[in-house]
Amino acid sequence: MSADENQRLKLGLPKGSLEAQTLELLRKSGWRISVGSRSYLPTVDDPALSCRLLRPQEMPRYIADGSLDAGITGSDWVVETGVNLVEVEKFSFSKVSLAPTRWVLVVRENSPVRRLEDLAGKRLATELVDFTRKVFAARNVKVEVEFSWGATEAKVAEGLVAAAVEATETGTSIRANGLRIVEELLVSTPVLVANEAAWAEPWKQAKVRQLGVLLRGALEAETRVGIKMNVPRECLDRVVELLPSITAPTVAPLYASAALKGKEWFAVETVIAEHTVRELIPRLLEAGAVGIVEYPLNKII
Repeated sequence: MSADENQRLKLGLPKGSLEAQTLELLRKSGWRISVGSRSYLPTVDDPALSCRLLRPQEMPRYIADGSLDAGITGSDWVVETGVNLVEVEKFSFSKVSLAPTRWVLVVRENSPVRRLEDLAGKRLATELVDFTRKVFAARNVKVEVEFSWGATEAKVAEGLVAAAVEATETGTSIRANGLRIVEELLVSTPVLVANEAAWAEPWKQAKVRQLGVLLRGALEAETRVGIKMNVPRECLDRVVELLPSITAPTVAPLYASAALKGKEWFAVETVIAEHTVRELIPRLLEAGAVGIVEYPLNKII
């Protein structure tokens, strides 16, 4: 495939809170991307890609108008902009790199507001203006919704607005600012999206699909590790029974060397959740496994 500008997929990468995690995830997926301290044009070791750094809030609009072919952004900003995009991959699970974000309606802890309808006639602040207006309109509650440039929680805490629709992952910051969650309105997950024109071109669609498959594979590997060990024949069934796996553990006979003293030994290998290792290894040793090795994974496809 030609690597001139017309044969490059224009890919948007999120600038800001998701930037470092996304670049690391792409590294694990097989792409090396370098970003200068003052540059919004990263370099990538793939001649079929041309990358741009943009805020996730802006990404859907630039993908929709063709300035970009595809990009990684939040599903919340796709909802907010209301554009039609092809959702290629939705990372709808909580992982180390790309965790979901909750958009919640918050008020001061001592506020009399207990439900959304109690805010009728009040003023709210949020970055997600259009979405918030639609939520309140759907429930026939008239409110004034203003765009917040930042420090949204502080505006509620100081009484500048009656409530806010704010993004949170754990709720820690909300509680620290003396606020209370009234209702969860939206769960946003990182998504890989493309515009319809790019999706209609076979080579661009293939490239975006490649990104999606490998990114998901890297995410799947984040919380898992590989483990392998040697096991004598008489202990094999006991050890295998202890091992979880995607299909079944890999079991292969060891070379019959003099060191084995005529005994039949096997190499056993599988992939397990990392948090189970500390409990599993002592049990494997008791079951007869030896030479246990744990190793990290880049991708699980």
